[in-house]
Amino acid sequence: MSVIDEVKDRLDIVEVISSYIPLQQAGRNFKALCPFHSEKTPSFVVFPESQNWHCFGACSEGGDVFSFVMKWEGWDFRTALEEMAQRAGVELRPRTPAQKEAEEKADRLRELLDTCARYYQHLLLHAPEAQKTRAYVTERGLNEESIERFTLGYSLPGWDSARAYLIERGYTVEELIEAGALVHREDTQRTYDRFRDRLMIPIRDRDGYVIGFGARTLDPKGVPKYLNSPKTSLFDKSHTLFGLDLARKAIRREDRAIIVEGYMDVMQAQQAGFANVVAQMGTALTEQQLKQLQRYTKRLVLALDPDAAGVQATLRGVEVARETLEQEWEPVFDPRGLVGYEGRLGAEIRILQLPPGQDPDDLIREAPERWKSLIEAAVPVVDFYIQILMKGLNVDDSKAKAQVVDELLPVLQAVANPVERSDYVQKIARTLQLDVRAVQSRLNSTARQSARRPARRPPSKAQGAPTTLAEAEADLEGHCLALFLQRPSILAQINETLQQEQQEPLQAHDFQDTTYRALFTVWQTLAEDKNHIPIDRLYEHLPTDLHQHLDRLLSDDKIDPALADEQVVRNAVLTMLRLRERNLKRLGRELSILTQEAQEAGDVRAEQYAAAWRTHTEMLRRTQQALAQQ
Repeated sequence: MSVIDEVKDRLDIVEVISSYIPLQQAGRNFKALCPFHSEKTPSFVVFPESQNWHCFGACSEGGDVFSFVMKWEGWDFRTALEEMAQRAGVELRPRTPAQKEAEEKADRLRELLDTCARYYQHLLLHAPEAQKTRAYVTERGLNEESIERFTLGYSLPGWDSARAYLIERGYTVEELIEAGALVHREDTQRTYDRFRDRLMIPIRDRDGYVIGFGARTLDPKGVPKYLNSPKTSLFDKSHTLFGLDLARKAIRREDRAIIVEGYMDVMQAQQAGFANVVAQMGTALTEQQLKQLQRYTKRLVLALDPDAAGVQATLRGVEVARETLEQEWEPVFDPRGLVGYEGRLGAEIRILQLPPGQDPDDLIREAPERWKSLIEAAVPVVDFYIQILMKGLNVDDSKAKAQVVDELLPVLQAVANPVERSDYVQKIARTLQLDVRAVQSRLNSTARQSARRPARRPPSKAQGAPTTLAEAEADLEGHCLALFLQRPSILAQINETLQQEQQEPLQAHDFQDTTYRALFTVWQTLAEDKNHIPIDRLYEHLPTDLHQHLDRLLSDDKIDPALADEQVVRNAVLTMLRLRERNLKRLGRELSILTQEAQEAGDVRAEQYAAAWRTHTEMLRRTQQALAQQ
């Protein structure tokens, strides 16, 4: 995590901006009269989920916490970073050579895997060999938007197709091995493509970077059915949740995460509008996966297969959750008056029970409303345990009943609400045909045993520990900025071409990534002659933490020096239009939500937001039309 991201993670944009201007909560967001122009109706909106702000009035500007204080205070980026770092309690210091090398290496591998994913997608869409895979994707009900959203692809059956493609683009065999794209045989020193003749599903981290692949064979005799990337410096399946990059905002918004097993389950859910669904990477949930989810919600629904293996995976997942998720601690006194601390699970875990023979993929495709009702009908974990343990139980077998009670006690003790706990005690007694006092006595005995252990204090939280939030999509932005930095003379031609396409010239707000926006802003400020970039002065005016990013952009070898300026301009314009399209889509979604909330509340600003949405829709149409003509 860069120091910029650390500062942003520790600051709440609502808190920062409200220290400058009064904010009024409106639904999930906050509104105010724009401080940067005169108005009578509030058009300035702060979005806590994305930690951004935007003026939908005359300014039509927006950004993050840094851009706000820079505009308000008139600071340059260096000053803004220093002031906000001090406010957040983050120490600014230069990266060590080792840190710099590790970051550059990680960036290089991310670029490699992104290139690989786009290569596979091109093959899926155009290669004759991918016809069967294209048909399969269609049969599974995935539309073009989902193919694009998940960057689905196809790997050729040859042994070195991907290898040749990536090496031609400047990546080394060593990098391909390290990224997991190639297999290296020690005995023969031979390397070959890891993925061959498979449907390729990019696996992304929570920030949207490709870190590996899941690959499905369509050959009935092919084994394994699914082949994942190996563990690398970027990818560890025990630390990864498929689809979290797309689901995390919805999880936070709905305060609930639905956990499924398969890639297709997540893709169908996203396509059908169920955005808070993620898939575990493996046979059972892990501690690291649950800790990631805990950053967004404490309400989990496990929707795993109803077969025996799925039930066992569910039980293991519940056990891991009990051991992992943050607990609420309450004191328990033993008969001697000694105090111990007993953990109550500070989370709600429910189990979605799927119909026999169906998985979420099938259910969502065939009956989305049924899927929705099953989510709402998900049972608490204790009820699920009772159902499972009671199957086939002989209620006349006293030892078997005692064993069931003992297996239920740890789950029962974790129930935070004492009324619920008491109700479950009665339910267990009734189901097992036992005296309720016997079950309660056993529960109390277990609690006393916990209290007799050495006094256990609630674990203390790390002071000021940062929570990782979203980093902006930066691949397009970085490429675009590298073009300008390496060939400053083309900027005028790029802006001229953009204006011919009814687009405004390149602006700082086109860059959503704080680092790239800062670089562009500083460059704009310093460059009096647009045909010359004062690189030395640029370094001087940038915080040390940004030097490594500038180094990387200036040495970006993906920009072929042999290309004519005309081709570079075309590439830059195409990149810029893609950036605009992405940003307009995001802004359009936010406007749509604002309009709906205002309409439901009878707010007079509903028409203002609707008008702004129509304006942005027209801008998006023009941008997409310009893209189609490139």
